[in-house]
Amino acid sequence: MAITADHIRDKLTKELAAIHVVHNALPPKMGPNSKPVCFLRLVNTCLAEELKEIHAFEQKTLTPEQWEKQKAQ
Repeated sequence: MAITADHIRDKLTKELAAIHVVHNALPPKMGPNSKPVCFLRLVNTCLAEELKEIHAFEQKTLTPEQWEKQKAQ
């Protein structure tokens, strides 16, 4: 199976009802407190098969409320 950004976005949108999924070739640096562990585990579980084939994967995971607040800034 070819793992593409579209595949990951579609899977997260479908299986986790993700509101906004963005693929960055080079993810931005984030602070140490920006990744809620429970959401990271949820995403990692959803993408368990894909992560076996991906060389590197970094995520920034926000709740819908956090996303709306970030968009407003």
